[in-house]
Amino acid sequence: MTAPASPPALALQQLTVHYRQHRALQQVSGHFDKGSLTAVIGPNGAGKSTLLKSLAGLVAPQRPSRITRAAGLRLAYLPQHSELDRSFPLEVRDCVLLGLWAQSGAWGCTTAPMLARVHAALEAVGLHGLERRTINTLSSGQLQRVLFARLAVQDADIILLDEPFNAVDSATTTALLTLVQHWHRQGRTVIAAVHDDAQVREHFPHTLLLARECIAWGPTAEVLTDAHLQRARAVLARTHAEADAPAHEALPA
Repeated sequence: MTAPASPPALALQQLTVHYRQHRALQQVSGHFDKGSLTAVIGPNGAGKSTLLKSLAGLVAPQRPSRITRAAGLRLAYLPQHSELDRSFPLEVRDCVLLGLWAQSGAWGCTTAPMLARVHAALEAVGLHGLERRTINTLSSGQLQRVLFARLAVQDADIILLDEPFNAVDSATTTALLTLVQHWHRQGRTVIAAVHDDAQVREHFPHTLLLARECIAWGPTAEVLTDAHLQRARAVLARTHAEADAPAHEALPA
């Protein structure tokens, strides 16, 4: 008797999101297998960030859309740089410790094992020795390494990354891609919004191509074809040109 297939990490059914009076996503259906590594790509305005925010539970989709997460899987989300407040003088160590919030709580004490995890994560991203620096003194690349360290200590089963390699130097990109590949080998499900096609072809086995709707979803070599890319641009251009009917703005979940 054949064993039943394992349920996917995340499944989407007719995912539709209205955001700021526009249709940001329209009837996207499919699933992310457990342990898969998937790039989400598409032209500017294609809905990549909206998809990740929907998966993270930060925006509410329209009914009867449905997002299903496999039981027991923990999720971590990294937003774009532009959504982060760097003005608060938070130390690097404390920023990474925020990844252990679920264990320590607002008033919980920091234990030696927790600090060991933080130091190991900072070592893994090449920031050993910067624990006492404040995040407002870091470069964009250093800050992104700190945020990846915070993700690492969360020990999540599903990791969502929104443009994680944008506006960082090539050395940082290489280091972070190495960490992403490590997470993939560990069996974690990683979903990243990426804009560099060459990067996707080299490092991501699976790709979801968006243009507010799903253009193609599957093995990267089958998705990143000239025909699919041209169709994505055409669909998004047509969407921009059309006068959309008024839609309710997405509400916080």
